[in-house]
Amino acid sequence: MPSRQADFRRYLVPVDTVSTQQLFTDCLVIGGGVAGLRAAIEASNGCNVTIVCKGSFSDSNTWNAQGGVASVLASDDSIEEHIADTLKTGCGACDEDIVKLVVEQGPGLIRELVEWGTEFDKVNGEIDTTLEGGHSHARVIHIHGDSTGRGLAEALIRKVKQKSNINVIENFFTVDLITNEKNECIGVIGFREKEGFKIIWSSKTILATGGAGLLYRETTNPQGSTGDGIAMAYRAGAVLCDLEFMQFHPTTLYIAGASRALITETLRGEGAKLVDCNGKEFMQEYDTAGELAPRDVVSRAILDRMLKTNSTHVYLDIRHFDKKHFSKRFPLISELCESFDIDVSKDLIPVRPSAHYMIGGVKADAEGRSNIANLFVCGEAGATGLHGANRLGSNSLLEGLVFGKITGALAAKEVSAAGNSFKLCKMGYEVPASDRSRLDTADVRNSLRALMWRNVGITRKEQPLQEAQEIIRFWRRYVMDKVFDSPYGWECQNMLTVSLLMAQSAQNRKESRGVHFRSDHPVTDEKFACHIEVGCDEK
Repeated sequence: MPSRQADFRRYLVPVDTVSTQQLFTDCLVIGGGVAGLRAAIEASNGCNVTIVCKGSFSDSNTWNAQGGVASVLASDDSIEEHIADTLKTGCGACDEDIVKLVVEQGPGLIRELVEWGTEFDKVNGEIDTTLEGGHSHARVIHIHGDSTGRGLAEALIRKVKQKSNINVIENFFTVDLITNEKNECIGVIGFREKEGFKIIWSSKTILATGGAGLLYRETTNPQGSTGDGIAMAYRAGAVLCDLEFMQFHPTTLYIAGASRALITETLRGEGAKLVDCNGKEFMQEYDTAGELAPRDVVSRAILDRMLKTNSTHVYLDIRHFDKKHFSKRFPLISELCESFDIDVSKDLIPVRPSAHYMIGGVKADAEGRSNIANLFVCGEAGATGLHGANRLGSNSLLEGLVFGKITGALAAKEVSAAGNSFKLCKMGYEVPASDRSRLDTADVRNSLRALMWRNVGITRKEQPLQEAQEIIRFWRRYVMDKVFDSPYGWECQNMLTVSLLMAQSAQNRKESRGVHFRSDHPVTDEKFACHIEVGCDEK
């Protein structure tokens, strides 16, 4: 059962339907990554669609994804083996029916993308497949080497632009989901620079807002990944699930003072080695799969090696790679290394783990439905049970494609069945004036990210998890009762909300499973072979 969270705030801003500009749409898609784009394309086959995204399409996690799409294409591979690899990596927490559903739809969706002009990398005229950690076969496909996310997004954006009944609104910050007395989602209130607040009424809403990597000091995610969709769904009464499972990517470029840039694990799949500050290879000491062990294993191994050698990072050794081939195969990484004067033919690449992928999110069923009527969820914002306790590499873009199509089709079907009409309710919501001092939101955000890295990071323990909640609750008392007038403040409120719920979930799971590692409970306990849910039953 969901746990009750006492310090509750339903709306972050006043909702005034009289004075606020209003728009209407059959289906509203919130988010411009792979899941949102694919949902919009599918929904447009049966109704009018509006896509809103926080920034531009190029600001999504999808656009920045270097890794590929996992799908069974090779003759020596099979659907059954992909399912088995996903279940094994998920450490007993996957929903087997969901895994089967997603994996089986992969090949068909890839063929569809090819028909839409997606330029997957090929060898001898066939789509090239590569090996990644946790996969028993080479089944990961790429676009222009390490630009898969961007190439996929560009193909979907082209398709969106061909649809006359899809309206795109970029730079739209969705503040809150609007619900009525029947617990039905009927739209959103959002904000656009120079235009102010807008209400978008919708028959069906699809939440595809991505993850929450910015909750951590070290992350591969772009600046917009502040957990907004998860927080707004929670405030609306959605059940959240698996929030303790944050996946850390083992290898991100570590240059002091620079933002963390992902170094795709495809490098390790093609022979790159991890070495410590003394130049010693170490992964075989932690797992017989070595560099191809699942991401949680590699991340913890690197962290342990850093502690044992008193170092801030380890290194990725690709000096044995052919430099010309490397620059063609991984152009973005090659350019990135050159920008920091790293000659990959002579120099080691400094790396360390960073927060990468939010496995948990809004609880969704096999049709992408949340517990709130008319609200669907897909992609990283959702928790479908596909990934279990640890996501198998390159299953995320696949999930976005599959559940984007599922939710889009269902939303359009239900809009049509309802006759393209919906009832609106009169509403007004005023936030009480605060009598508390205001904390500096920039300081709170920076301190929160450092706190989450220390206390709710790769390894966890009871006392630090409890301390994190106490500190976050203190900040919330001075931040959640305020009415902000810009995205920066609303993001801070969302970050505090999701961080608190993540720390609670991590404390409640008193075992180690997948990406969730408790040093005080290092063994997997079958008593916790379940999902930890959180929600708020206050209205």
